[in-house]
Amino acid sequence: MQFPPIEPYQSGYLSVDSQHTLYYEQCGNPRGIPVLFVHGGPGSGCTTAHRRLFHPNHYRIILVDQRGCGRSQPHTSLIENTTDHLVNDFERLRDHLKIEKWLLLGGSWGSTLSLIYSIRHPNAVLGLILRGIFLARPDEITWLTQAGAHHMAPEAWATFIAHLTHSEQTAILSSYYHRLTHKNPIVQQQAAKHFVNWEHAISTLTPKPRTPDTDQDLALARIEAHYLHHSCFIKHTPILDHIKALQHLPIDIIQGRYDLVCPPRSAFELFKALPQSTLTLTHAGHAFDETETQQALIQATEDFRQRDLTLSGYDK
Repeated sequence: MQFPPIEPYQSGYLSVDSQHTLYYEQCGNPRGIPVLFVHGGPGSGCTTAHRRLFHPNHYRIILVDQRGCGRSQPHTSLIENTTDHLVNDFERLRDHLKIEKWLLLGGSWGSTLSLIYSIRHPNAVLGLILRGIFLARPDEITWLTQAGAHHMAPEAWATFIAHLTHSEQTAILSSYYHRLTHKNPIVQQQAAKHFVNWEHAISTLTPKPRTPDTDQDLALARIEAHYLHHSCFIKHTPILDHIKALQHLPIDIIQGRYDLVCPPRSAFELFKALPQSTLTLTHAGHAFDETETQQALIQATEDFRQRDLTLSGYDK
């Protein structure tokens, strides 16, 4: 079970450039182990449930909404919104909060960002807890948006592509990207609804109803399509080519065996590339709040604080 609901002891906005201001919050113990929760999407934003993966007596829990989503401003903006920008934002936030090193917990797109950040700033990282691994490779993007996952959820896929013309269906991701960046907001909203419905339909082992949210759906769909359409802005720097930089870090990998958004192959390849890592396969799909995955995440956060990580000065 998750830890009880908590409220932030501090929240604020951090201006990271002339375009973007990020919302962040801190919960739990100010003297606890610093942990950055790295949300997925791209474009989903943080929720109150994310605070509850960590024991509030032992962790200094930091949540931040990435550029263009959640409570960060400007909402849905794609300007100066790339992987490099997001990674640099995390480092700006670490400096702003005067944190020497922190643990990162990231799922899905959050696992991608956590890995890239750690490769670039290995001395700022205590360890990684990663869920639903996405390495942002072309075949992973194709699986989700053109050919692969459609075999597993044909009825949801049929609805997803029915929104497009016959010619648009030959390049589904590009077609959705162009609709989601259309000058007509109605075109954007309709495309966002179908885009988010498709991903939601394949995100859990047992399908769950969802409540549409026009603003949040648009942020998620626009920003995710923006990143996927541009190969997540890391086309020429594959993550696994630089993974040796992380071989000194404790890393727990948690993966739903039946994940249709981010299939388990990537998690297994990451595990094999990191001899010191652990891999837990859960009876679940992609979502972080499916029972076994959530339990595994909480267990990982509890195990991490018991490790000998030279955490002098932190309330373990």
